[in-house]
Amino acid sequence: MNRILVFVLITFSTLTVFGQNFEGKITYSNTYESQNPQMTDQQWQTMMGGTQEYFIKNGDYRSVTNGTVMQWQIYVNSENRLYSKMANSETAIWNDGLINVDTISNVKLNKNVIKILGYDCDELILTCKSGIQKYYFNTSLKVNVSLFENHKFGNWYAFLKESNSLPLKMIVNNAQFTMESIATEVTEMKINDSDLQLPEGIKTTKSPY
Repeated sequence: MNRILVFVLITFSTLTVFGQNFEGKITYSNTYESQNPQMTDQQWQTMMGGTQEYFIKNGDYRSVTNGTVMQWQIYVNSENRLYSKMANSETAIWNDGLINVDTISNVKLNKNVIKILGYDCDELILTCKSGIQKYYFNTSLKVNVSLFENHKFGNWYAFLKESNSLPLKMIVNNAQFTMESIATEVTEMKINDSDLQLPEGIKTTKSPY
């Protein structure tokens, strides 16, 4: 189970034309193909969630799923910590953004591969120790990459420094499953700072993974 939780944490860090950095919400639909003979596709989807809402403002973000195991993740830029809340615990665990257990051996960019929600998307392929990660993006959904230069965890900065944009589709392959996550809605909106903060009084502890 500990090995599975590692993949869960990393995966979720490891989801209109804007003239400035995007602030708002992206909703993703997630599906899973199991690589673990003890887990079915549906079990992964139930655990991890079939729907994910990703909120971002400047260097902070929050990801919320409808999974039975993973509930939410919040990245606090000022601390460079990614907090993850599991359903079976009242305590949120955090990972240091500088620490990445994965390594990347090859990076490949393919231009204008697919259209998603009307956006023409390029494809970025990262060949990693953990498996293959594919990201599809349009540069109109900009982010300030410098704010995430210390977010090595989950290869997030490695993706952003090549794309300068948020993904509209991701395919993440590892030893446990292949996840396909595709945007179903992009909403530019003002995000309250309080929406990207940890719940008041929540206990936190460093992740053992």
